[in-house]
Amino acid sequence: MSDIITLKATVREAGHKLQTLRNGGSIPATLFGRGIDPKNIALESRDFARAFKIAGENTIIALSVDGGKPVNVLVKETQMHPLTNRYTHADFFQVRMDEAIEATVPFAFVGVSPAVAELGGVLIKASDEVDVTALPADLPHTLEIDLGLLKTFDDVIKVGDIVLPKGVTIEGDADTVIALVEAPRTEAQMAELDEKVEADVTKVEKAGKPAEEPVEEVKK
Repeated sequence: MSDIITLKATVREAGHKLQTLRNGGSIPATLFGRGIDPKNIALESRDFARAFKIAGENTIIALSVDGGKPVNVLVKETQMHPLTNRYTHADFFQVRMDEAIEATVPFAFVGVSPAVAELGGVLIKASDEVDVTALPADLPHTLEIDLGLLKTFDDVIKVGDIVLPKGVTIEGDADTVIALVEAPRTEAQMAELDEKVEADVTKVEKAGKPAEEPVEEVKK
């Protein structure tokens, strides 16, 4: 790793009110890992947001607690406030650099599909991430997917087509589809689709319309 992402944290004392902590610009977090006791910590919310934006859940962060020696961690889980979209909690997993781990790596779609640019097709991204296993230092931040491989409507990019960095293996089915291009709809297909939509709307209107009450005849 060329650029090390760093974070500083402090031990969170038992009984510390979490809302008070958040109101002060910090977030509560938990540090855990194999062979270590879980530790409640706190860190600056803005610092965490900046680091997590770069690292995501598959890039090592050097975390220092109370000024101690930094340990290598991955962000395992986060919680956000539903209204403010601010982080309210984070879990850090301390990793061993000599032990392979599993992580989810997002795809980075690059290039332009000739089937889209030249044939007018519609790009379909069937998947946007994959689970991999690697040593922490070998974990890729993203896996590149070259859309230029989709030259015709018959071309498909599958998990097995991914060019993996050294030391990285994929967990899952190699035949899982990542991306493809669908042919554009013809005018006849579009007209047929419009007819189906209109028919469905008519059915909904009839189903939702209350039955008319019979009109009583007024005797003279």
